[in-house]
Amino acid sequence: MVPELVSIWVAGWVVSRQRPPAVKHPWGYYIDVGRPDRVGRHVLPDPDASSVRAATSSVTTPHTWLTLPVEVETAEPWLPAGWVADRAETGHLMATDLRATHPTTPDGYRTTVEQADGVTYVRVHDTDGGLAARGQMAVLGPATVIDKVVTEEAHRRRGLGSLVMRTLADHAVSEGAHLGVLGATDAGRALYETLGWQRRAGLADCVHRP
Repeated sequence: MVPELVSIWVAGWVVSRQRPPAVKHPWGYYIDVGRPDRVGRHVLPDPDASSVRAATSSVTTPHTWLTLPVEVETAEPWLPAGWVADRAETGHLMATDLRATHPTTPDGYRTTVEQADGVTYVRVHDTDGGLAARGQMAVLGPATVIDKVVTEEAHRRRGLGSLVMRTLADHAVSEGAHLGVLGATDAGRALYETLGWQRRAGLADCVHRP
């Protein structure tokens, strides 16, 4: 099940971030991220020492990343010289069975939902029009990948992150999706678990720093 969730996450991530489709390799996928500090990312759905060796041996460009759905302690012995596990970037692969909950926006805020280029954007604004919270997703048939959920610091602890997540889920269900997938930070994991999301694997992030 984890390799399937990883493949869904990759497909949704590139749509959400408006990047070119992932390139398939024998060991997994390569995503053109296009940032100076994150040139690209290899994602291995079912990694082992051999597949990590194959993926890393194809890399010559510094700041190329490698994402593995395992714990950091599992990934580190597989890494060759010039590669390090970045514990600050390491996260969690999470999934849930989606259901509609019809959330209500708190007083003093308004919620908007917009769609463009295959991405659904949920934004919560305060009474002055300032952005208080946001999130987005890419629906891929029966699954959706939720991405970039953020609550601005001045508006935290008011349920806005939950509002964004539940609004996204409602719209995904209305489009026929029943499975949600996301990659979470440590802080995000705590929120998502209160909403019924389950951690399915670690996401060890490793980087080429020769």
